Amino acid sequence: MASSTHSPTLRSLYRRILRELPSRTGASPGLAKLSSPSTLRQRIRSSFATSSASSSSLPAAVEAAKIQEVEQFVQYLQAQRQYETLIERYNPGVAGMDEEERVRLTARKVGMNLPVEFEKGEK
Repeated sequence: MASSTHSPTLRSLYRRILRELPSRTGASPGLAKLSSPSTLRQRIRSSFATSSASSSSLPAAVEAAKIQEVEQFVQYLQAQRQYETLIERYNPGVAGMDEEERVRLTARKVGMNLPVEFEKGEK
């Protein structure tokens, strides 16, 4: 009986996790390090499949604790997505910028320009 009441909850949590994961095309740098999105999605799906199959043998308190842990994970994913959005909004271009460009823009923030570097071929 406990599995029938928690099945919609598990399905809802599964969908919420998939919504929060980075899209396949525009993977965010923080979560892309974990593994490829398709592999991550497959592991999450198999985890939910095994947990829903074994949920009938678990006590209700253990099952509720697992659901709460997954809800905390969803909140973490939401916070990470929001953090990356704010970083991109207030520091545009930081994610895909090389070190030299980052130094140049940092100097510009404080009102300085970097000196022009001398190249051997120039006169």
